[in-house]
Amino acid sequence: MNVTVEGKIVELEGTPVAVGETLPHFKLEDDSGNKVKTADLIGQLTLISVVPDLNTGTCTLQTRHFNKTVDQYPNIQFLTISTNTPAEQKDWCAAEGINNLKMLSDEQESFGYAMNLYVPALGFDTRALYIVDASGTVQYAQIVPEVADEPDYDDALKVLNQLMS
Repeated sequence: MNVTVEGKIVELEGTPVAVGETLPHFKLEDDSGNKVKTADLIGQLTLISVVPDLNTGTCTLQTRHFNKTVDQYPNIQFLTISTNTPAEQKDWCAAEGINNLKMLSDEQESFGYAMNLYVPALGFDTRALYIVDASGTVQYAQIVPEVADEPDYDDALKVLNQLMS
């Protein structure tokens, strides 16, 4: 699959995980450097916001948006995954006042490769949103066609609300 970065076509590592598929096995790191595996994320409805690099404007907007939104969904796990290091994520959150989201680092690219979101030519995961149910099945997938654009938040939250009912 391809996406664009400022209009230039770039290729993903494969076909991204789609609705109805189970989350593959991957490992991430939290802000303390602890390993977080797929199994650690299963068990409750989860919204996964994937951003390429927190130190860019669109990634900042996307992460701020979900940091504000999470309070409206007390029983939903909200995750932001980027290829930034855990230290970079921690520093960025402190500087931006982000404290409601669980930040996970895909510095090792395990998530990006497993989910087929990794852009080898650029060294980061493409922008995406996923909603995963408690059993680990993908209920919603949005791969943003232009990496520089924000995702369709309303569409994702509409599905999240439907899944909560």
